[in-house]
Amino acid sequence: MERRDPIIRLFNVSKRYGKKYALKDISMDVDAGEFIFITGSSGAGKSTLMKLIYLAERASKGQIIVDGMNLDRISHARVPFLRRSIGVIFQDFKLIPNRTVYGNVALVLEAAGEKPSGIRRRVMRVLETTGMADKVNAFPPSLSGGEQQRVAVARAVVGNPKIILADEPTGSLDSESAQAVLDFLMQYHDQGATILIVSHNMQLINSTVRARSISLSDGALVGTARML
Repeated sequence: MERRDPIIRLFNVSKRYGKKYALKDISMDVDAGEFIFITGSSGAGKSTLMKLIYLAERASKGQIIVDGMNLDRISHARVPFLRRSIGVIFQDFKLIPNRTVYGNVALVLEAAGEKPSGIRRRVMRVLETTGMADKVNAFPPSLSGGEQQRVAVARAVVGNPKIILADEPTGSLDSESAQAVLDFLMQYHDQGATILIVSHNMQLINSTVRARSISLSDGALVGTARML
């Protein structure tokens, strides 16, 4: 595989809550354009790692560099620029129940100050790609779990982020819906996005070529392997 420059770098990163360490001395690089699964048992630190990367929380020790920005030194004014380069997909979707499918996806572009005409074009394009264009006026509570996760994927990718983080995006889905979500993410990976997925689904992990798996245990990085 062609070596690319790292887009995410962690140097001796630890995260502590009180006296308990969620992550301990993690150092790793993620190259631009990589597809990575983060695995490990419950409580291993997987979700904490993702939160540190998109700055939902700050590291207790060490440094994280994302797309050239040092998260330990980033100013409050620069945080929106970091967030625009990252799309996040949550296991519990985190859709706004009183906004339509269109409204949930458009919110990302509205927050970035995009023009309404451009917003509509980009939202409809991504909803067509994820198979949700026929649900544009529906509200999240009326959708199935698989449909809500497709909307969550659309919301994460509509801003064309360089990095997509997905925390157990298939955890509550049936096998068909889970495979559909993975297929959508693979499409964006093929377009150059860097993908990091927290997952327990070994069937999906083992079926994904050109991916790398990173294993955590008790907050420590214990292994890495590349799928052929």
